[in-house]
Amino acid sequence: MTGIVGQLESCIPALRRYAGALLRDRQEVDDLVHDCLVRALDRLHTRRSSAEIRPWLFAIMHNLYVDRIRKKRIRGISEPLDTVTGQTLGVDAHQDDHVQAREIMSMIERLPNELRWVLLLVTVEDLTYAEVSQVLNIPIGTVMSRLSRARERVRREI
Repeated sequence: MTGIVGQLESCIPALRRYAGALLRDRQEVDDLVHDCLVRALDRLHTRRSSAEIRPWLFAIMHNLYVDRIRKKRIRGISEPLDTVTGQTLGVDAHQDDHVQAREIMSMIERLPNELRWVLLLVTVEDLTYAEVSQVLNIPIGTVMSRLSRARERVRREI
């Protein structure tokens, strides 16, 4: 069991990066990673021992994220007015250092989810096409096609 726990721990930085690319709010990122790890530990007995743990964790996280999107779409997003701060409503003027990175992330965020997920998993998380195929439960050819379309759209916008 210690070996599995060590493998889970070694994947946390990658899970945080991917969650951070999917979500803007740090608390939501932490919650998603936490929920992913809890679900992984709860379902450890269902994992094939020969399967790589990293793609398995990304598949769990991806499914949790999709579930959250569905729930938000049904419930909607609301924030009480008394909790809204100036930071929520505006951006500080001293953020010039991050303009280019934000523009690229904005381009990536405008991609359809199917393209964005593939692009992030391949480029940011350095997963192989086979691992992305396993995470998203789609054929490898679809992974390659979506990656090509995502890269082309970002390239056109730049």
